[in-house]
Amino acid sequence: MIPLQRPPLPEELVERMSARGERLPQYRGGARELWRDSRTIRRELSAHLVAMAAGLSRCMYCGDSEGTSIDHFQPIAMAPQRAFDWLNHLWACAYCNSNQKRDLYPMDRDGLALLIDPTADEPADHLDLVLATGAYRPRTAKGSETIRIFGLDRPVLERGRAQAYVRCRSMLRDLARLAEHAERAEAGAVAHALTVQPFADVLYEMLRLRTAPRAALVFGAETVAGLNMLKDPRALRGPLHN
Repeated sequence: MIPLQRPPLPEELVERMSARGERLPQYRGGARELWRDSRTIRRELSAHLVAMAAGLSRCMYCGDSEGTSIDHFQPIAMAPQRAFDWLNHLWACAYCNSNQKRDLYPMDRDGLALLIDPTADEPADHLDLVLATGAYRPRTAKGSETIRIFGLDRPVLERGRAQAYVRCRSMLRDLARLAEHAERAEAGAVAHALTVQPFADVLYEMLRLRTAPRAALVFGAETVAGLNMLKDPRALRGPLHN
């Protein structure tokens, strides 16, 4: 899980969502039915969420599968008034949404969510990612519940992250060598491929740790050089993100 930036919606879409929300008390079918009947709004929201998502429309929870639908972070069953609240919408794959999270929304004694919202929280404040094994370790109660509810400890996800770590290290070494030999076009292609692959949390964690005292020893000097190139917009052609 990585932090994501939530941009403002177009004013016209905001107004239509607000108008829908105002209909909730009178709508005979309830919030869930009104949401289902709002196909145009859902389609437009999906496009904005896909643009926010990591990689190529990856699920904002597991980071592995392609996102398929809008998830209400605070479920409609619990907070029907937030059905059309942009701040309550995230992009999720079918498995995370329907098999894992469903209508679960654990809270602490003060009524605050015990789930990480990647558009509002820094996941690294609550989770440690062990790159070599692909396992998440909780740092807080919110981290522990996030692992449990979203199934972030599923063996298939842990194996996927561990393999993504191997892949990232190899590609970053290639990136450093290509840049060293001024093969900028191919280096740019490798850099882009790094930023759109699944398990963006692996690359994000590597970028976060690249300045640690033992980073060169753990990752290798060429890998660190590749990470620094991703962070420096002047090093390679084309826009890169962290």
